[in-house]
Amino acid sequence: MVEVSQHTLVPEHRLIDDDEIDALLAEYDISRTDLPKIKRTDPALPDEAATGDVVRIERDSRTTDRAVVHRLVIE
Repeated sequence: MVEVSQHTLVPEHRLIDDDEIDALLAEYDISRTDLPKIKRTDPALPDEAATGDVVRIERDSRTTDRAVVHRLVIE
């Protein structure tokens, strides 16, 4: 079986800690529920991801070299 999260086309998904979440939410003046969502069943998520966690996704970008997005893990 192929491990989807290890495929070369899948960007890095990393859980962030509470301090990083607080800084992110303060920077954009938003709440956790305002973040875009990602389902817990998404195969690219780390195994330890739980509902309510926030994941940082870093993608290659043609215009900015690296694009960083954050997603709230939902059931």
